[in-house]
Amino acid sequence: MIKVTSVEAKANYTLALTFNDGSQGELCIKDRLFGVMFEPLKKEAFFSQVSVDSYGAVCWPNEADLAPDVLHNSVKRIVMAGSLFAALKSAAQSAKNCV
Repeated sequence: MIKVTSVEAKANYTLALTFNDGSQGELCIKDRLFGVMFEPLKKEAFFSQVSVDSYGAVCWPNEADLAPDVLHNSVKRIVMAGSLFAALKSAAQSAKNCV
């Protein structure tokens, strides 16, 4: 079972996350800050009160929380997209050098 082991609030509503499988990454959740539970997180001072609960979920004092498996999957997609971009950039550079 995937759990968040540490979380840090960063600028622009970004969370720096570390998971119990050793993976880590950053995720901007600005687009998720709506509704009764998440609206208060738009205040940076409140957003910065983020922590990890005993279940490995990311949470705030008002009981807003984010599931660790959803966060893990989102971070994995970002890492994979970054790797794909780097590979494509490298291939384009190699092709340019061959001409």
